This record gives sequence, C-alpha cells and structure tokens, in this order.
Amino acid sequence: MNRPDARNLLLFFGVGFTLLFCLSPFVYMLLTGFNTSPDFLRPGGNMAFTLDHFHTVIFSPQLHFPRYMLNSIVISAASACITVFAASLAAYALTRLPVPWKGPIMVFVLAISMFPEVSLLSYLFKFMSALGWANTYQALILPYVAWTLPLSLWILVSYFEQVPHDLDKAGLIDCASRLTILIKIILPVAAPGVFSTLLLAFIFAFNEFLFALMLTTDYAARTIPVGIAMFQGMHGEIPWGEIMAAAAVTTLPVVILTLLFQRRIIQGLTRGAVKE
Repeated sequence: MNRPDARNLLLFFGVGFTLLFCLSPFVYMLLTGFNTSPDFLRPGGNMAFTLDHFHTVIFSPQLHFPRYMLNSIVISAASACITVFAASLAAYALTRLPVPWKGPIMVFVLAISMFPEVSLLSYLFKFMSALGWANTYQALILPYVAWTLPLSLWILVSYFEQVPHDLDKAGLIDCASRLTILIKIILPVAAPGVFSTLLLAFIFAFNEFLFALMLTTDYAARTIPVGIAMFQGMHGEIPWGEIMAAAAVTTLPVVILTLLFQRRIIQGLTRGAVKE
C-alpha cells in the first residue's frame, strides 16, 4: 500500500469513527422514540415500531410540550438577537474607534464570562422576584444576554478586525454616520460571522437548563430542557419513550437554522466587498 492510499484509508476510518461517535446517541434517541420498549437493546428485547410516543408528546395537554417549544424559541431568538446587536456595537467600537485599553477590556469581558452560573442563582432569583419578573420571558432573556455577550463579543471582534477599514473611510466620505456604516456596510460584509454568532447564542439559550429551572415555576415560561426533565409517569416511572421523542423533536429548530444559514456561515468573509 502506497502512502496516498494509506492516508486516504486513515482519513476514511477517522471520519467514520467521528460520525459514529457523534451520531450514535441521536440514532439511539430516535430508535427509542419510535420503539414500544426502551430496553430493546437488552438480550431478548423486541423492537416494535410505534408513533405513540410522538403523538403523546405533541398532543397530550398534561405535558405542555408545544408551550415549552414556543417558550424556548421565543426566549432563545430574542436573547440571541439582543446579544448580537449589543455585541456588534461593542465590537465595532473596539475595532474602529480609538478606545483606550482595548486589550484589558477584552480580557476583563472574558474573565466575567468565567463565573459559574450557580454562584449567581440566589442573587438573580431575588433580583427577578423583586422586579416581579419571576416565571416570565424577560427573567430568562436578561441572564441569557448577559451570559452569551462575552463570547459573542470575542467572535465578532475577530470578524470585524478582518473587514477592510477602507469600507469605513468610503462610508465617511459619503457622509454616513458610524451607525449607518455598521448596519449597512460592516454587518452585511461580516454576515458569516454574524450568523455564526447568532446561531451559537441561540443554541446556548435553547439548551440552557439551570437558569430556566430556577427562574420558572410552570409551563407559562418554562423552556424545553426543564420541561423534558419534568416528564414523569403517574406512578413515578420515567417515560423514556416520551423523553426521547421530545428530545428528537427538540433538535428540529437547531437543525433547521443550521440548514437555512449554512451558506451564509461558510461564505468568504469579505467576498466581493473590495475589488482588487
């Protein structure tokens, strides 16, 4: 076997192992959701196809799954949009304006993001209760924005630094304001970075568990991760079929977002912005 063949073989096995490692939990989740018995992999277990678990999850009024899905989408989308907008303003200022101490500011922002969530829960709960925001959308949107802002800022700063400054000069020559330059020039050019940041912020908020558990009390504002954790049978048994079916449906928004924005995410950052 020559060297290129060996390299291709190693690449094939490496990609195959990675796919198997990453996709096997999702395959097991789907098989369990479509099976009548959660222990079908045990010796002597039977596999029988059914849609009852999905029907129960979607249409059962006791589980409130559609409301959990709506809550998660609204809260995640709102927090992601607010985060990206605020991070875009800050990133533009740090990369375009003569802001002193840019390096220490970035390090300080990163240090703030390293605080563990559990250390803030009691104070955050008291704060939200004092405002009367407990069990509301804004009780989750505000912490999610604060928690994802440092990461979003770092990502957008790295993207904005690659955008040519000649674009800003051209906008200033045309008497455009800094905000107009940001919205109409910088953001369209840095669209792959903006969409990537938006998607990451959405996924973080969509999957967050601890804040959603402590700041919500019922299905009015409870999100999907907490809602699924609350699934329980009449006699305390764990309904694995319904849990896996709900988890499978939960992945759909993230998959759809990734497919819709795939082309924008992988685009060249400044393709076509400056003619050579």
